[in-house]
Amino acid sequence: MRNRKKMYMVGLLAVGLLAACSETKTESGEKEGVETVLPSKPNEVTVEKLALKEFDHELVSNGRLKACEYADLYFRSAEVVAQVWVKNGQRVRRGEKLAELELSRLDNALAQRKNALAQSELDMKDVLIGQGYAPDQLQKVPEEVMRLARLKSGYEGAEAQLEAALQDVREATLTAPFDGIVANLFDKAHSMAKTGEPFCRIISTAGMEVDFTVLESELPLIKVGDRVEVSPYAAATGTRRGSISEINPLVDENGMVRVKARVEGSDRLYDGMNVRVSVKRSMGRQMVVPKTAVVLRSGKQVLFTLKDGKAMWNYVHTGLENLNEYTLVDWEADGLQEGMTVIVSGNVNLAHEAPVEVVER
Repeated sequence: MRNRKKMYMVGLLAVGLLAACSETKTESGEKEGVETVLPSKPNEVTVEKLALKEFDHELVSNGRLKACEYADLYFRSAEVVAQVWVKNGQRVRRGEKLAELELSRLDNALAQRKNALAQSELDMKDVLIGQGYAPDQLQKVPEEVMRLARLKSGYEGAEAQLEAALQDVREATLTAPFDGIVANLFDKAHSMAKTGEPFCRIISTAGMEVDFTVLESELPLIKVGDRVEVSPYAAATGTRRGSISEINPLVDENGMVRVKARVEGSDRLYDGMNVRVSVKRSMGRQMVVPKTAVVLRSGKQVLFTLKDGKAMWNYVHTGLENLNEYTLVDWEADGLQEGMTVIVSGNVNLAHEAPVEVVER
């Protein structure tokens, strides 16, 4: 009987210990859950002052670079290429020799044309002598008589053939028409020149232009002379500056308008290169905030200002934008004032009057 009583006391003690442990664990779990849900410290944010400043509207599009000037060079005669002095990508100066054909057949043809012209000249003088004119006083021959004598002797045709032969010899040597870069050169020395295809292309180094499109609705936002920044997708070439040179006054079936802009400098830029175009136009002094300062709440734009260590909720209406900033429309009606402190980061999960701690940006 005594043993049974002792065992009963031990059981009660064990139940008491288990209950105490369970209660301690429950309290610990509830505390941990509360600490997980509630922030242990205020949200860290960065801020800046609301101020009027110069705003550059930015319009972004994709485009393609083109040389402002280029020339495709052809050989007039189907002859063997004797010499090629340049290669693709090589810079050349105006008048510099690029390639030359074999001249032996062309020189022979030129000599024959000279002989044919000399023979025609003799025949023409014979015609004039037959009409009573002195061959050494051709300046006294009437114009109509001289014209008929030239035609009858074949002098006109021989002269034209000689000029063609001279042209063939001159164009047997290709020279650069302006300072530029050699492109599309594929033929080699000792190959046959193709008369119907360009031997090479010279791309001018005077400058490049970019061809891009904008939406019809964006036309009021751009004009000739607006600044542009051109960024090739080949990032190593860097960003180039330029300005809009022309706007085509035609809207295509997709509601797009073609625009061209001159680009400063041509180093490491290639004809046909794909680029990103940013058109910038000064819109004067505007109330401007960083894009990161504006967040959406229930589909509406909200800006948080700082007051007494708390985030204050303000509905706003944005207007124009560029890559990093918005302009604010009717900002005074929205309760904002110049000089107010605006939260620009750390605002994604903020609530109205939530405590915040300002940190360095």
